[in-house]
Amino acid sequence: MSQFGYAIRQLSAAQKSAKGVSLYSRYVNRPAGRVLAAVGYRLKLTPNQVTMISGAFTFAGVVMIAVLRPSPAAAAAIFAALVLGFALDSADGQLARLTGTGSAAGEWLDHVVDCAKMLALHMAVLVSFYRHFGLSDPRYLFVPVAFQFAAVMVFFGGILTEQLKRAERLRSGAGGPAPAAPASTLRSVALLPVDYGVFCALFLLFGSREVFLALYCCLLVAHLLFMVAFLVKWYRELSAPGR
Repeated sequence: MSQFGYAIRQLSAAQKSAKGVSLYSRYVNRPAGRVLAAVGYRLKLTPNQVTMISGAFTFAGVVMIAVLRPSPAAAAAIFAALVLGFALDSADGQLARLTGTGSAAGEWLDHVVDCAKMLALHMAVLVSFYRHFGLSDPRYLFVPVAFQFAAVMVFFGGILTEQLKRAERLRSGAGGPAPAAPASTLRSVALLPVDYGVFCALFLLFGSREVFLALYCCLLVAHLLFMVAFLVKWYRELSAPGR
């Protein structure tokens, strides 16, 4: 059996729970990450190296957003860089599980790169709005700022909630991860507006300024609504009796 085939089989048998994951992540990004993790295994890459390659592709997309004038060619290049970066972001964790080389330092690096790309992407959109979109109302420049705020709040809130729950399980002697609940298709569909992969796909329309701006604003509204819902949910879970 080839190393690539072995890796694919092992990764397919050790996938994370699909609970709380959108359809895009479940059926597109994770399978793509699985293939890239197998490639990384074949090339003897470490998970941290895959994380850094993921960041390199994402930040190449960020630079193109800020520098290139919106056009179909720019849209295709930005989309390719962001989507590949996202798939590699899934691959690093899968490779760590396959090789048993996961570590606190690797998890830290992964989260730091994720946070950095989230901040940089919306800053790049702000630069592009200012330089290339010819916005008639300067208040549109606050849209990427608000989007960045909502995205970072959801990211930070989710990570912090997960860590606090893990610490509580350790204190209570439960240890290990919480039992995985069955995945809900309805929830997976509902989460699509706040899935990072859907946000990457938005850049396919970067060449059409009016359409891109309209859909970017729509995704902002979705992120703000989900931000409020998630923060309330997480606070209630952490405040529940018996925690």
